[in-house]
Amino acid sequence: MIKMKFNKTGIFWSLCFVLASVNVTGQDALREDNQSKFGPFMYRQGSVYRSATGKPGPKYWQNTADYTINVALDDGSHVLKGNMMITYTNNSPETLDFVWMSLEQNRFTETSRGTLTTPIGGDRYAGDVDGGYTISELQAKTGKKSNVSSKYLITDTRMQVFFNEPIPANGGTAEISMEFSFKIPERGMDRMGRLATEEGTIYSLAQWYPKMLVFDDVKGWNVEPYLGAGEFYLEYGDFDYSITVPYDHIVVGSGELVNKREVLTTQQLERLDRASKSDGTVFIITPEEVNDPSVTRPVKSGNVTWHFRIENARDVAFASSKAFIWDAAKINLPSGRKAMAQSAYPRESSGNGAWERSTEYSKASIEHYSRKWFEYPYPNAINVASNVGGMEYPGVNFCSYKSTGRGLWGVTDHEFGHNWFPMIVGSNERLYPWMDEGFNTFINHYSTEAFNDGEYESKLTSPRTSLNYYTSPTRQGIETYPDVADGRINLGMVAYRKPALGLAMLREYILGNERFDNAFRSYIKTWAYKHPTPADFFNHMENVAGENLDWFWKGWFYGNANIDLAINTVVPYEGGYVVVLDNRQAIPMPVKMLATYGDGSTENIDLPVEIWMKGNSWNHYLKTDKTLRSLVIDPERLLPDINSSNDVWPVTVGSMDK
Repeated sequence: MIKMKFNKTGIFWSLCFVLASVNVTGQDALREDNQSKFGPFMYRQGSVYRSATGKPGPKYWQNTADYTINVALDDGSHVLKGNMMITYTNNSPETLDFVWMSLEQNRFTETSRGTLTTPIGGDRYAGDVDGGYTISELQAKTGKKSNVSSKYLITDTRMQVFFNEPIPANGGTAEISMEFSFKIPERGMDRMGRLATEEGTIYSLAQWYPKMLVFDDVKGWNVEPYLGAGEFYLEYGDFDYSITVPYDHIVVGSGELVNKREVLTTQQLERLDRASKSDGTVFIITPEEVNDPSVTRPVKSGNVTWHFRIENARDVAFASSKAFIWDAAKINLPSGRKAMAQSAYPRESSGNGAWERSTEYSKASIEHYSRKWFEYPYPNAINVASNVGGMEYPGVNFCSYKSTGRGLWGVTDHEFGHNWFPMIVGSNERLYPWMDEGFNTFINHYSTEAFNDGEYESKLTSPRTSLNYYTSPTRQGIETYPDVADGRINLGMVAYRKPALGLAMLREYILGNERFDNAFRSYIKTWAYKHPTPADFFNHMENVAGENLDWFWKGWFYGNANIDLAINTVVPYEGGYVVVLDNRQAIPMPVKMLATYGDGSTENIDLPVEIWMKGNSWNHYLKTDKTLRSLVIDPERLLPDINSSNDVWPVTVGSMDK
């Protein structure tokens, strides 16, 4: 290249001449106004309840619900029956004449809204229709014990409970007690149910007691019905629950087993103690001991009550069966505290390539998330083999008893990841599945990469494997409610993969690992055991990372826009080259390029997203005295760019992704 000297004025006019001759259209585009892409996104102003920094405000409040529950399992009729007492604390600034509760078992009736909105051909959330709650002896009271109301109104999966005197604001309490029963569905919408095995039935019990719905400062009462895809939004509190089962059953559940000396043998207690100190898996009940009450049970007839407690949780679940193999190992937490990973599974699931690795997987998953994001709060992490494909509750998973190898790792890791989203960070799953499924899928990616130095490949490694979806006319946006999303085509993308890819882009491409991790950890810590909204997440990430991301939230998380960065042309120019870049879709992005020179050297070029503020074309002056051999946009393929053929200069047949 011939070197010549120009003054600044000469360079300017010469550059204008070159660009005018090769890119008139691009120069016209520079006069466009892209403020709509970069302007404010959704209503995100702060208040006394939720600050503009994405933190709980100085008057943030949240109600609590503490539960005492006693139930008995009849394994002949498959009926669960019992009673409960709820102590409800109204921390809101207004009195409450009534409360709303969720009766999720009412989904399993012929006339439920969920049944009537299930397609004729069925779907994942089709379930039994011969169930539903029987509620009796309901009493609701505030203040004086004599001030008791028995008035309630059931509408589908919701129950409104009325008080004779309102619950006082700012810390007033109420007590609600009742008796309840229901037939346990075999097919519980792939969230709970019962599985027949050679050694006996495995009962996976969730959505098994009437629950308090959330009253918050955003919507008041959150009373969306339980239809299927939409999951849960629950208050936090303490649970004290007892499960009475036939003497030959083993029960595992959320929290701590507080009467283990009454329900376990001396040998099982010794094995549990050994497991609590072991990084390797220890059998509590071996495959050879399954369904042998003379070895596995301290009593030989009748019923036995298992007693559990868990603090500051939003739900509890349990499993019961005489078919369980049971093993466990120690979980090491960053603070030095220990927890225990446990697995309960039938002989059909046994084997080194299958559920005998479940506890190893569980331990690795919990330890990774605790180190990287936020420490696991519960005493146990229990994986149960079930006819449920994969479902999470505080400290308990139900995963398919057929899973093996990579599939078992994936479902175990995913369901335990849900202990962070939404068990610790209590977002509204029924409206915003991306805030739990998407966030969880994102952290699963790094957990999978870390497990055994990459024994299994992450499903999120290639952002460009789903490009056909992004241009599909039937696609839906991430903001789509779960019960609105097309479960056959879109739910997996809008709730899981697309928001996870969004966070991955934010971490790997836009903010960088350190800035993102600081903000994401802060979000988890700030909203632990609280109820964040999408606006809280957006505000908090921006404030901690120090970046206005309106253009990203509105483009990727709220809408169907796409990414297509392009190299329009490259023009030799004195002292270097002019690279003409285009943004050919609605989502702007920073531009990362790799330049390769004739001598084999390379250079990384980073351009900020603000180059697109005034239009969709940008001219970058690449100053170099070397011969430019090639340019590649997004060389690490971190963006789901819908047209990779224009990411490379010069264009060659091999430059396009197949």
